[in-house]
Amino acid sequence: MAKEQGTQLIAQNRKARHNYSIEDHYEAGLVLTGTEVKSLREGRASLVESFVSIDRKGEMWLEGANIPEYLNGTWNNHAPKRKRKLLLHSAQIAKLERQIEAKGYTIVPLSLYFKNGRVKVEIALARGKKEYDKRQALREAEDKREALRAMRYENKLVR
Repeated sequence: MAKEQGTQLIAQNRKARHNYSIEDHYEAGLVLTGTEVKSLREGRASLVESFVSIDRKGEMWLEGANIPEYLNGTWNNHAPKRKRKLLLHSAQIAKLERQIEAKGYTIVPLSLYFKNGRVKVEIALARGKKEYDKRQALREAEDKREALRAMRYENKLVR
């Protein structure tokens, strides 16, 4: 069987980009069972209420991510919302641990994807946004859309 090449997006956490200002990105591997991988290949996953935690042993865990049971699985199917271990270098984990001890920082998963046949999760060091920051970001995005729309309209009139 030929090895897969490239990346294929499985799930994205759009709400995290709205609720947090992203400071730093990391790519982590994920420890999964066979039925979880099969379920992910069908594109069935959700990162909506998920978060990343670091335990006392210095291990990172993805919690709250929903990977539904594999439909053709048998008695050895997985639990949909179980804790899943993240694979990062110990120096990266130590750095993240120091940074989240600072006030207001957290680690959030942004996306789940296949990279060369392996499941990866993009995590980010993030700081929570205030309500007025969220409104400002929405306003800026809307202004950008309106400017593009106006430029498109002007270009049609010129021709």
